[in-house]
Amino acid sequence: MTDSMKTTVMTRAAAAVLGASMIFGLSACDTPVPTPDQKSSTQTSPNITQAQEKKIESEILSTLTAADAAKSAKGLSSRVEGPELAIRTSQLQVVKSTGKADSKMEIPKNIRQTVLPIATGWPRSVYTITTTTADQQSERLLVLNQSSARSNYKLWGLVRLFSGISLPKFPIPSIGTKIGTVKDSGLAATPEKALTMYADVLQNGTKSASASKFTSDQFRTTLADLTASVEKGVTANKGSQTQTFTPDIDNAKIMRTADGGDLVVAQINSVWERSAGEGRESQPASDAEKVLYGKKTYTSKMKVTYVNVVALYIPSASSKAKIQAVGAERQPVKVEAVK
Repeated sequence: MTDSMKTTVMTRAAAAVLGASMIFGLSACDTPVPTPDQKSSTQTSPNITQAQEKKIESEILSTLTAADAAKSAKGLSSRVEGPELAIRTSQLQVVKSTGKADSKMEIPKNIRQTVLPIATGWPRSVYTITTTTADQQSERLLVLNQSSARSNYKLWGLVRLFSGISLPKFPIPSIGTKIGTVKDSGLAATPEKALTMYADVLQNGTKSASASKFTSDQFRTTLADLTASVEKGVTANKGSQTQTFTPDIDNAKIMRTADGGDLVVAQINSVWERSAGEGRESQPASDAEKVLYGKKTYTSKMKVTYVNVVALYIPSASSKAKIQAVGAERQPVKVEAVK
């Protein structure tokens, strides 16, 4: 990506590569609200049934379908929240402006696996893994979240799983899966530490002291390639670029796996600042950035805020295995000119 003529062409091409390669609600009346005694007891079975999960999924998909048809985020918050609400709102704004729906917005209706929670409090989550899309796009991992006893389950996060990855195994739905915390121990790293390290790897690439703790993955590789491509353009015009990645650790969603690991899904916010250099104009690097910017005048600097959602598998410490990113999603949500 460049902010000059030459750089802009390179940037848009690289951004396209990134987009191409990257990469449900249950109301309180459906389940009884636990009494104090129930909340303090040891939970040994899933909080919802598979039938209830299917109803949740159907209600959420209906809300998404209606929003897609209207090309509007109005009403979306009734069944969507967290990073997915920010991402979907941005995507719909782009669709409304360009008339073109992004294929990564598609969510297959067929489900390959459901991971139901065992939990005694809130928030609590359900993981749903879809099949591939009709045109063989990758499977989606959906995180459905219930924030309190009387609230609906909502679609909190969505990542497209990387091709060729193998997800960890979970207990069968009738048994249920325990929800983890950011402080879980006995792992290659606590989820809190793993997210902090992965954000540093995204920001600093192979220069990160944590790079060796992770296996290579498509998101990290493509982002590094994009950054390198943009760097060539801005350097040629005496410009600059910086990217800062900040994990939202407190709101991470975590499920324990059958082999003693954790599957963690979390939001990582990033800010990408680009300077064109030599009195040139810094311009949007993609159709999405252009729509979100919404102006025809530019300055020499541009600041773009992205929402990234990543899924990390953290193996048990005894396995000696590295942490693995298994899926990701990335979308600009705000574009500003900087004086």
